[in-house]
Amino acid sequence: MSIHVPVPVPTHPEQASPPALSEKEQTLYDLVLEHFSAAEYRLPGITQKKSALMVDEKFWLSYECLLRYLRATKWDANEAIKRLEDTLKWRRDFGIYDKITPEHVEPEGTTGKEFLFGYDTHGRPALYMCPSKRNTEESPRQIHYVVWILERAIDLMGPGVETLALMINYADKSKNLPIGTTRTVINILQTHYPERLGLALIAHLPWLLHAFYKLITSFIDPLTRLKIVFNPVINENGLFRAAADAEAWSADSASTSRVFEPGQLVQEGWNGSQPFTYSHAVYWEALVKLCEERRSRMVAAWHRIGGKVGTKEWEVKVAVRDETMNT
Repeated sequence: MSIHVPVPVPTHPEQASPPALSEKEQTLYDLVLEHFSAAEYRLPGITQKKSALMVDEKFWLSYECLLRYLRATKWDANEAIKRLEDTLKWRRDFGIYDKITPEHVEPEGTTGKEFLFGYDTHGRPALYMCPSKRNTEESPRQIHYVVWILERAIDLMGPGVETLALMINYADKSKNLPIGTTRTVINILQTHYPERLGLALIAHLPWLLHAFYKLITSFIDPLTRLKIVFNPVINENGLFRAAADAEAWSADSASTSRVFEPGQLVQEGWNGSQPFTYSHAVYWEALVKLCEERRSRMVAAWHRIGGKVGTKEWEVKVAVRDETMNT
């Protein structure tokens, strides 16, 4: 029997809480936190009437978020503050909180060219992309859809999980993505979603498209390039990070390199055992409801914990997990 709905967030009681910071890191973190927590803080470059932080923005400015930007700027507190403020303004201008709605982007999702289903061995949500199912012409809404579904992946991350697994399947005579759209998306991801990509697996990539990806990777920072794997090993034992002969590996090396167990992968294009088939009429409503309910629970938990800048995502998600397990 086929599955047509997304998978709920798994419960991982064993997931580790955020590690303690060194004395220097704590000092730099405190500087960034103090900047955004100040009662008189106003977002620069915004009219006075709208310059105060919204509740959604305070929720976004979590402990882990501040650390992601500090790590991305090599622990330069001033640069982290600047980048955070740039992203806060971008999120408003781009329409994260109002324009980029399910209704707005739904026409982009009707064929299942991008969908969220399941989690890898590290608990990272899997975002599948199928270029052969592209159904619209190049437009700003295509980019809106990529950002919208990325935000939904973030909604569905469990405690201790901050990154996603990007799965691109080039089977079925896929064409390369528009270069302009691709460059814009890469820029958005690197600038406004630092430390969010855990791994990018690009399967069934024909040699004719290698030149395209060679060009695209020139726009990607070196650390991100290390997370991209072309034509990973996919066999009856799961999906492996390295494109090498899995049969020749030792049992230990194979287990540590396994990114997905067979039961965590969809069948189509990825040789998994999950019989997922995209049915827009069923999947879309289920995904929107799942994410809206989860985000509502997270915001409610955030308010109960204190509702302030610097609240730990870990504490919010653990509270939601425990609430879910007890219902």
